Amino acid sequence: MKNFTIYIFILLSNIILSQDQKKDSEKSNAEIFSSKSGTLIEKQFIEIGSIKSTKLKIAKFTDMISGESAKALRFTKPVVSSYSSDTKIASLDIDEVDGLIKSLEIIQKSVLNTIPDNYTEITFKSRGGFEAGCYYSKRKNKWIVYYQIEKYGSDSIVRIEEKGLTDLLELLKLAKTKLS
Repeated sequence: MKNFTIYIFILLSNIILSQDQKKDSEKSNAEIFSSKSGTLIEKQFIEIGSIKSTKLKIAKFTDMISGESAKALRFTKPVVSSYSSDTKIASLDIDEVDGLIKSLEIIQKSVLNTIPDNYTEITFKSRGGFEAGCYYSKRKNKWIVYYQIEKYGSDSIVRIEEKGLTDLLELLKLAKTKLS
């Protein structure tokens, strides 16, 4: 019985530790930097613009002790339900913004003018769980472009039309210049 209790304790400890590691693996490098313990962090948020109900901001985190800093592009979207309100947040590191821009440009130039034979999805995913892409709807006979701010939960999904995709790309390119 004593060995069984020790075994259960070890098993539960491993489960708890793996969940903590998983939480950090779903954060951007800037978010991990900003949540370091034993530091004094200054957080600045510079507004870039908005698309639909989503605001894009540059988040600049500075360790006031060491002088180190990190920047990220931050998407925020308020979500209101009949029982509560929440803000969905995603942060993309500088290298991910480049990848997102390239991905959306490929979608805009090479994908939206095609008609696939089979159900097709195209996705870009960030370290922190942000996702952008498109899928072909046979019922609507067109590509549906979207971005999802948080990995879980359909209330953080935003669908955009082709004009919205152009607007989003412009905001991303503006953000990229401010991140450099």
